[in-house]
Amino acid sequence: MKFSKIFLGEEWDNLKKFNSLKNSEREIVFYAENKASMNHFRTLISELTEVMNHQICYVTSVKDDPILSTNNKNIIPFFIGDKTARTKFFLTLKSKILLMDMPDLETYHIKRSKIFPVHYIYIFHSMFSVHSYLRKKALDNFDTIFCVGPHHVKEIRAMEQLYNLKQKKLIEYGFGRLDTLLHEKESFEGISLNNDKTVLITPSYGKHNILEKCGVQLIDILLKSNYKVFLRPHFRILQESKDLIEIIRKKFNNNPNFTLHDGVIPKEIFHNSSCLISDWSGISMEYAFVFERPVIFIDVPQKKNNPDADELFIKPIEVSIREKIGHIISINNLEQILKILDNIDINSEYFQKQIKEIRLDVVFNISHSSEIGAKYITNFLKSET
Repeated sequence: MKFSKIFLGEEWDNLKKFNSLKNSEREIVFYAENKASMNHFRTLISELTEVMNHQICYVTSVKDDPILSTNNKNIIPFFIGDKTARTKFFLTLKSKILLMDMPDLETYHIKRSKIFPVHYIYIFHSMFSVHSYLRKKALDNFDTIFCVGPHHVKEIRAMEQLYNLKQKKLIEYGFGRLDTLLHEKESFEGISLNNDKTVLITPSYGKHNILEKCGVQLIDILLKSNYKVFLRPHFRILQESKDLIEIIRKKFNNNPNFTLHDGVIPKEIFHNSSCLISDWSGISMEYAFVFERPVIFIDVPQKKNNPDADELFIKPIEVSIREKIGHIISINNLEQILKILDNIDINSEYFQKQIKEIRLDVVFNISHSSEIGAKYITNFLKSET
């Protein structure tokens, strides 16, 4: 790809500043495709910069990313957008380590560096199974994977064997987002914000998501039963289903018990809600594992980004534990949700015990993932000197 010699705009200015850094100042680089990336980087960055005193570069495609005004002296932020400046950033990157939660490296327009032996580390943004929620070759070109749990290790090794791929370094890491939410939960315990009848609805992206299939009906049922509804669609639904979003706005926006939110769910809402309703969204496992209470799943067709997922003969984790961490409701029987909500505390001890056991089986190093990741990065840098 050829690039113009005349570079205009903030993105190119930032790329120039990044390239002007000393090699020692850009040994560790994080790349964020969107604001949600920080949810999965936060604990690791804190451990690296505040505990271990490493300097990092944080390169973001988000123009108003809060990281751009950080006061952390060990973080150097750069905005490079999502167009040609970003393409050149990846192609010409000089760094020892690049960490990212965006898959499909080398598959589409985001490539490995052509001029330097960068070590690429992938951090999961979902606890779901690799072969179901990611594309077939999504992780093939990473060097190290920070695995959430044993299922990721099993799945990645099975794919390497099946497709004759080079073995990657698999780290028993955990899930930073879960660690953050569990820590936040402690600070909200004992505090009541009168949101005990707030129901979160979090549709995933895909043609069979619950917002497309039954969203208006579901919201209407809940509001008529005096529940507060907090709707947080996937950002791609907001971008690609604008007509549906507008229908929902017009029908419900005047209801004081309805909120349509387009960002990260506020902490006070998340931690004081009574239940979460979803389809195949990764937040379902986060919610169940944080609050140790069941999620309500609307039974729409499973979202599969890999049409060849069944070649592995491994049942995805989000399928195998679904009935154990929640209630599955037919799309033709949505009224049943009201009965579940009215009796949400019945059998709570049974669900709590079961979900705790599943969480221990599914997630490595609960509350300690950042320490594991930072130690690996530090040891890698030492081995390269």
